[in-house]
Amino acid sequence: MNTIDNINEDGAALARVDALLAGYGAILDAGEISHWPELFSQECSYAIYPAVDYERGLPLAYMLDDCHARLRDRVTFVNEVWKGTVESYRTRHVCQRTSAERDLTQPDLINISTNFLVAFTQADGTSSILCSGSTEDTITLAGESALFNSRRVLLDGTPARYLVYPL
Repeated sequence: MNTIDNINEDGAALARVDALLAGYGAILDAGEISHWPELFSQECSYAIYPAVDYERGLPLAYMLDDCHARLRDRVTFVNEVWKGTVESYRTRHVCQRTSAERDLTQPDLINISTNFLVAFTQADGTSSILCSGSTEDTITLAGESALFNSRRVLLDGTPARYLVYPL
C-alpha cells in the first residue's frame, strides 16, 4: 500500500475521493435517496455496524446491502413501502477523511477511512446528534469520478433513533 494522504502526491485522485464524500452527504441531506445508488459501483456492498460489536467479531448489521440491487431495494422501501409509516427526519452529514491508501497491485482502488457525525432534525424543528463513527471505504477511480466499491459504517454508539436512511 502506498499512502496518499499528502495531496501533493496524487491531488487529482484525492480530489475525486473528496468530491465523492461531499456528494454522498449532499445527496442524503437533500433527501435525494433515489440518487444514492449512483455513488456505488455495480459490484458493491454497504453495511452499518455497531463498532464495538464489529471489533469483537460480532458483525450483526443495522443495515446490510451486499449488492447494487439491494441498494436500489432500500431506495424503494424508503420511498414507497415505508412512505407514511415512519416519521421522516432531515440529516446533516459532516465528515473528515483521516487516511487514504492506494493499492499498488490495483492502482484504481483507494482505501480510505473517514470520521463522521450525522445530526438530524425532526418535523417539529428539534435537532440532535443522530450518530457518530467512522467509515472504512474502498473506492474505485472511474474515469474522472470515483465510486464506492464498499462502505462499512462503524457506529460509536447506539443511534439516537431508528435508522431509515443510509448514513
